[in-house]
Amino acid sequence: MTLGNIDFNLLKVLDALVTERNVTRAGKRLGRSQPAVSNALQRLRHLLGDDLLVRGPGGFVLTPRAEAIRDPLREAIGLMENCLAQEPQFDPAKATGVFRLSTPDRLSIALLPPLLGRLQRLAPNMALQVLTADRKQALDLLEEDKTDLALGWFDARPDHLHAEVMLEDQLFCVFRRDHPIMKRSVIFDIAAVLSFPHLVVSATGQRTAVFDDLLVRHGLRRHALVTVTNFTAVPQLLSRSNMIGVFTKLAADVFQKSFKLAKRPVPIDVGSIATNMVWHVRYDRDRKHAWLREQIRAVYRRL
Repeated sequence: MTLGNIDFNLLKVLDALVTERNVTRAGKRLGRSQPAVSNALQRLRHLLGDDLLVRGPGGFVLTPRAEAIRDPLREAIGLMENCLAQEPQFDPAKATGVFRLSTPDRLSIALLPPLLGRLQRLAPNMALQVLTADRKQALDLLEEDKTDLALGWFDARPDHLHAEVMLEDQLFCVFRRDHPIMKRSVIFDIAAVLSFPHLVVSATGQRTAVFDDLLVRHGLRRHALVTVTNFTAVPQLLSRSNMIGVFTKLAADVFQKSFKLAKRPVPIDVGSIATNMVWHVRYDRDRKHAWLREQIRAVYRRL
């Protein structure tokens, strides 16, 4: 006999029969009728090639095969019931392992310091792995189970990836404090902004970013003098040139506070950039992943 020939319910009937040694009592224990248990007993006898229960002087007695089965069967059913009944727990204070995120670089510089602070305080033994990814790469990483969640702007995603809006962010121009565009004689409008060369940050290595897509809708374009794939050199490049960078407010705030650069709202209505937290539906009810998502929410509430 193989497991393919028997189901879990039949095993539970067998457990009740060898424990009660009585078809009627076994039926009451299982909430089944006597005929149903009798039919199950006949199936078990056929599958196992043994009578299992036979009549004795004081009622039914177990055959040697049934006696041998009784204790291992009870233990196996108990293990299975416990496995199915107990939800895996997650205690951040004791947990070990790695949280895996993907973000565009613009979010990393604002999000990671406060997130790391929370993790070190609440989950001190958990490590953090952050991958810089564009929109397509971020979704691919989720599909391949290489990240736990993704943060960023996603214009489209499959239904099995769930999303939650964290922030509607505005775009800001960033430049050095003594930039020519700040002269009183200069009107700070989109024409002035586009008259200067731009510094573009693109994770894909292309010479365009989100702002360029939004400009196209207005029939406009900018001159990308320098394109980089991350924000590492941005403060130095902007502080030593007349280039302008256009970034979300979270990134612009970091450049203003930490690197003494200036920022001004983009002087054209291009709408906002939604930052979404995206995860695979397989992790909807997983406690570890749910806890991580709540920490991300908490950081964004403060931001």
